[in-house]
Amino acid sequence: MNKALLIFVLVVFAALTGYTLMHYGGLFAWLAFYTRDPASWQIFADLVITMCLLLVFMKRDAQANGRPFVPWAVFSLAVGSFGPLLYFITAKKRVAE
Repeated sequence: MNKALLIFVLVVFAALTGYTLMHYGGLFAWLAFYTRDPASWQIFADLVITMCLLLVFMKRDAQANGRPFVPWAVFSLAVGSFGPLLYFITAKKRVAE
């Protein structure tokens, strides 16, 4: 993966996250957004499904490359997309066989 692109996405996403948290007045007010109506529930469900798929991919990648999976999974579940982004940014470059 192109690490420069991943770092760019991480920085822009962090800025957006910071702005969003300031706009809503904090984490709990932001989380309340996902309980206000069925459209919000659908968005949240979509994010959960996507995170599950990412975790499956990360587990397979971690096993193939000798990386620990559980700490990355816990981190990803705690901070969302920041986890997978940092996982792929910190990956060692594979040697061509």
